[in-house]
Amino acid sequence: MDNIARLLKESWTLVEDDRVRLSGHFYARLFLLDPALRQLFPVQMTGQGDRLLEAIVAAIHTVDDPESFDEFLRALGRDHRKYHVDEEHYATMGVALLDALRSTAGDGWNLEYDQAWREAYAAIAALMVAGAAADDDPPFWHAEVLTHERYGPDTAVLTCRALQHPLRWQAGQYVSLEVPRYHPRVWRNYSVANAPNDDSVLEFHVRSPGAGWVSGALVRRVRPGDLLRLAAPMGSMTLDRTSERDILCVAGGVGLAPIKALVEELATFNRTRWVHVFYGARQAADLYGLAGLQELVAVHPWLSVTPSCSEDPDFDGEQGDVPDVVARYGPWTTHDCYVSGAARMVRSTLRVLAADDVPPPHIRYDTFGDL
Repeated sequence: MDNIARLLKESWTLVEDDRVRLSGHFYARLFLLDPALRQLFPVQMTGQGDRLLEAIVAAIHTVDDPESFDEFLRALGRDHRKYHVDEEHYATMGVALLDALRSTAGDGWNLEYDQAWREAYAAIAALMVAGAAADDDPPFWHAEVLTHERYGPDTAVLTCRALQHPLRWQAGQYVSLEVPRYHPRVWRNYSVANAPNDDSVLEFHVRSPGAGWVSGALVRRVRPGDLLRLAAPMGSMTLDRTSERDILCVAGGVGLAPIKALVEELATFNRTRWVHVFYGARQAADLYGLAGLQELVAVHPWLSVTPSCSEDPDFDGEQGDVPDVVARYGPWTTHDCYVSGAARMVRSTLRVLAADDVPPPHIRYDTFGDL
C-alpha cells in the first residue's frame, strides 16, 4: 500500500494544476458512457467538478492511513446515496476517471500510475459500496424550516426539524443540505450548530456575501415552513470524551457553528476541563454569535470566550486576526484543539499550534468557504 500511495501522490502532481480540464473530461466521458447518469446531477454543473476533486484528493491523502481511508470512504459511500448512486455506477465512474487522468496528465503518465489508480479505485469503490449497503438510514431526510434570523445582509441562522425519521449526529459534525425549491440536486456542506437532541432539530449558520446558490438561497430566500433535504452526518471534529486535557476552540465567522455545538455538548457533562473559545471576525457586527456564547459563560465557570476583530479599531476587545490572538495567549501544547473557519484562517491557526508543539492527533479542524 505504501508504494501505491507514493504513485498516487506522485501522479496527482501531473494533473492538480489543471483541475478544470480534468473534471470537464471526467464528466464528458461519464455522460458519454452512460447518458442516464446526467439526470443525477444539477442542470448547472458549476462547482460540481470541485467536489469530485476534493473527494479524490482526500482519498489519495489517506490511502497510506488504512483506518482513516476506510472510515472516510465508507462515510462517502453513505453520503452518495443522496445522489441515487447505485453499485453498478461505480464501474462506469472508474473508467471515466482513469480516462480523464490519462488525458490530462499527457506524456507524464505511465503504466505504473495506471495500475496504481486501478487498484486504488477498486478499493475506493468497494469501501463506498460497503458503506452504502451497511446504512439503514434513508438516503436523505426531509426537514421543515422552523426559524430564520438574519444578521446583516450576508449571514443567517436557521433551524429545521427532520421529518419522518430521527436524525442522529454528533456535535462537531456536518451534513449536506439541498434546497429543492430553488436549486434541486445541488448540495452543500454545513456544520450543525447545536448539540444532538431528541427532537431532530438542527441549527445552521450560513454566510453568503456573493451569489452562492445554496448559501444565497438559505440566507435570502428560505423562510419558515420551507422544506429542505439533509444527508447523513459526516465528519470527525468530535469530542474525545476519554481525554482529560483542557480544550482550545478557535472559530472564525460562521466557523462558529461546530464550536457552538461542541460547547453545548460539553455543557451536558463537563466539570473538570477548562474550555477556551477564541472567536474572530473582521468587524464587531460580524460577531453575530457572541451574545449566545456570553450567556453560556455566565452559566459555566469552566468556559471562557475571547472575541477579536481584525478590521475594527473601535472594538473593545482583542485586535488582530484570531490566529495571532490565539498565539498571544499560548502555549497550547497540552490542550485538545478544535479549529473551524475559512481555509486561510485554519491554516494560520494550525501553524500557531505547530509552533506550540501540539501533537497532530490532538488537533481537529474544519474549513468553510463562501459557497
